[in-house]
Amino acid sequence: MKVALIGVGQAGGKLAEALSRDPLAADSVVSSLAINSARADLSSIGLDTLLVGAERVNGHGVGGDNDLGATVMRDDTNEVVDAVSGRVGSDCEAIIITAGLGGGTGSGGAPVLAHELKRVYDVPVYVLGVLPGRDEGALYQRNAGRSLKTLAREADATILVDNDAWRQVGESMDEGYAAVNEKIAQRVGLLLAAGEFDPANVAAESVVDSSEIINTLREGSLAAIGYASAESSPDADANLNTITSVVRNALLTGTSLPDATTAESGLLIVAGRADRINRKGVESARTWLEDELGSMQVRGGDYPLDSERLAGLVLLGGVERSERVQAFLDRASEASVAEETPDATESLVNDDLDDLF
Repeated sequence: MKVALIGVGQAGGKLAEALSRDPLAADSVVSSLAINSARADLSSIGLDTLLVGAERVNGHGVGGDNDLGATVMRDDTNEVVDAVSGRVGSDCEAIIITAGLGGGTGSGGAPVLAHELKRVYDVPVYVLGVLPGRDEGALYQRNAGRSLKTLAREADATILVDNDAWRQVGESMDEGYAAVNEKIAQRVGLLLAAGEFDPANVAAESVVDSSEIINTLREGSLAAIGYASAESSPDADANLNTITSVVRNALLTGTSLPDATTAESGLLIVAGRADRINRKGVESARTWLEDELGSMQVRGGDYPLDSERLAGLVLLGGVERSERVQAFLDRASEASVAEETPDATESLVNDDLDDLF
């Protein structure tokens, strides 16, 4: 699946860089750009860059203020659209905006950018958004809550990654962020590669193309991605249970939103050496996924990969609010209460939290 990749804010730029460098995504990412209001953060990104908000913040960033993040992106809309215009060619099938939803530029600027790009381009605009962890403070929780509400309206789908989902105990903050970025890049890279239909690739028995990714994400505003892998046997018959196991683990313990196990639609990809992929195992896993999600809209296929391991990747579209998501929203509500926002709890539960624009 051919995509243009745009990172917004510090976290978004680093994630875009990690994804653009992923070996599986190499043929799918047709262009990449990092946008930020902080000049120093852009200097460390190995992508083409664009500074926004120079007139208002003079390259010093927005200091976590996502209202200001939205404003500087809106003020520089013409420059941003011009910078993007040469990067979305006729072969581009979607635009992916990457952003940390706790920071000021990412959480404020990503919804504005999604709005503008949907106005200009006739391809889906997705946001790959990283939610702040529990330890990242009230301001980040509030930023993410407001950004999520606005993204639900402006983006075609928002694939969420909870920062707490894949961080390891004992990691420093920088190590944790880098590790999470690599995990996201691995999973999204495999998804994009599997959606890159190659008529010459006769090894895949059931091909997944970009339309199946688009249709899966069409079912709702929130999405999640899961992954698991295991050693494979040279005997395909012996891998039937392995395939079922990795798909179960991908959904039940490996998703970017823990406990997100109910969705409107799903896409299953089993990757590994073609001669080791048990087709009955793939179909059995797809049927299990249908039952587990409570959806009849579960697509499935395989992706030949030169590896001694078998991997299961699941993409969930139209994810319902799990306990984990609700817990995050509650933290956002508590942050609003801490800032003495009237009726914050009620407004968040009822989806009446103020939009960014």
